[in-house]
Amino acid sequence: MKIGFIGSGIMGRPMAENLLRAGHQLYVYGRRFDRIEPMLVMGALGKGTPAEVAAESDITFTVVSDTTDVEQIILGDRGIVHGARPGHTVIDMSTVSPAATRRIAAALAERGIHMLDAPVSGGETGAREGTLSIMVGGEAPIFEKIRPLFETLGKSIVHVGGHGAGQVVKCCNQIVVGLTFEGVAEAILLARRNGVDPVKMREALLGGFAGSRILEVHGQRMLDSNYKPGFKVKLHHKDMAIVMDNAQETATPLPGAALIAQQMNALMGAGDSELDSSALMRALERLTADSR
Repeated sequence: MKIGFIGSGIMGRPMAENLLRAGHQLYVYGRRFDRIEPMLVMGALGKGTPAEVAAESDITFTVVSDTTDVEQIILGDRGIVHGARPGHTVIDMSTVSPAATRRIAAALAERGIHMLDAPVSGGETGAREGTLSIMVGGEAPIFEKIRPLFETLGKSIVHVGGHGAGQVVKCCNQIVVGLTFEGVAEAILLARRNGVDPVKMREALLGGFAGSRILEVHGQRMLDSNYKPGFKVKLHHKDMAIVMDNAQETATPLPGAALIAQQMNALMGAGDSELDSSALMRALERLTADSR
């Protein structure tokens, strides 16, 4: 299958590499050659614009940082829309605004181009291992057509509704992830302040209802102060801004999400944008002068 792929960052590159390993021909575009070079070595073919990628492909994936980038890559002057033929499918796996996703899908539909919004959860490890959770919005028949490709990229693949629904579910995911980070960090801090070994505390909690993948993986990161990025603060900060914008659009009270948005603001202001988002622990430590 001829596939276009635009996005060569911490998530996009391993996803593209998994598609290449599965035997698909990929056409790729990147603003920096060094970011797409590993894919070219594996057999992908480079193109000069998103439009040129789409002209060679039946399906084009996009995995970029923010809403503005997605709009430019798909609808911009050199965007996918100018190269794609009717029947082409655009699959945006970025995390962006649900409202913008619906606008983009409508603009593509006017030209006979299909779209799925398919944001992911699972971080760099999930992208590399092909075990991502993929939440998909768009038309069900198009989803079923693309499902085999999703199965190359992820383990949990759920069609959640129409255009934009995937992005709404990703907002929900980021609320749960962020609040769980906060809970784990607060538990570690409280244990320390009471003279209780936080390592033993975590071990005890892992055996009960408080156990979670975040407590297991990111709880250990917090104990070790190891914030080498898997999912960067700056991206979680961006995602929480999307959550809060949607909350305002829909008049939805999200006090817990607002707290996480402010914690991410604090990390950004402290210069921690490139750290893993489990560095939320640092924001709490700074409040108590309890830095480790």
